[in-house]
Amino acid sequence: MVRIDLNCDMGESFGRYTIGADEQIITSITSANIACGFHAGDPETMRKTVRLALDHSVSIGAHPGLDDLKGFGRRTMSITSAEVYDIVVYQIGALHGFVLAEGAVLKHVKPHGALYNMAAVKKELAEAIAEAIYKINPELILYGLAGSELIKAGDKFGLKTANEVFADRTYQRDGTLTPRHQEDALIKDENTAIAQVIKMVLDQKVITQSGHEVPITADTICIHGDGEHSVEFAKKINRALQDNGIEVKGL
Repeated sequence: MVRIDLNCDMGESFGRYTIGADEQIITSITSANIACGFHAGDPETMRKTVRLALDHSVSIGAHPGLDDLKGFGRRTMSITSAEVYDIVVYQIGALHGFVLAEGAVLKHVKPHGALYNMAAVKKELAEAIAEAIYKINPELILYGLAGSELIKAGDKFGLKTANEVFADRTYQRDGTLTPRHQEDALIKDENTAIAQVIKMVLDQKVITQSGHEVPITADTICIHGDGEHSVEFAKKINRALQDNGIEVKGL
């Protein structure tokens, strides 16, 4: 049977998300990427979100981002590989403390927003992230855009990697995501998003923004928790995967 992980960014406070929304969406996912305080999140939210994940047997991951609360970590910044290494170590360490305090295990790391997108195409940033993860715990899984520099860097450092695909984003011909500032970056029709996911998982292919079919590897699917109907969509995509004979299970 084909298996897939279903992940969602969580614990992203400061007016963007609430624990209430997290409590509803967590029943449909298998992995939680928990904000570590730079782009969003705070100590209380981290603790509560770790406990929430434990209560629902959902794998816990660190979600480090750029130090940009106002921009929610989605604005591109000029940053060196040394700085990336430091902020990733710092943020993983912060969440890891709460995970240990709850008697749990940290399973993966997924960079957030602009840091994720920058590292997907910039080798030096991707390797800084992979090195930071490896030195903290070489058993951690690195989540990265399918086929990107993040996956290559993880492989170079001997990390387990998870090729991530997106349910509600359109793709470019080179396999990258369409930039958010472009009008058609997001897929707003739920049926279209679900059809894209099923094709990526079962056929290992995706139709790009320009209409070309390109190969893609799907180990984990990202769904976003900030949409107007995000809770309902999470339930629908989980059900659709299972209806197509795909087991939804953490890595």
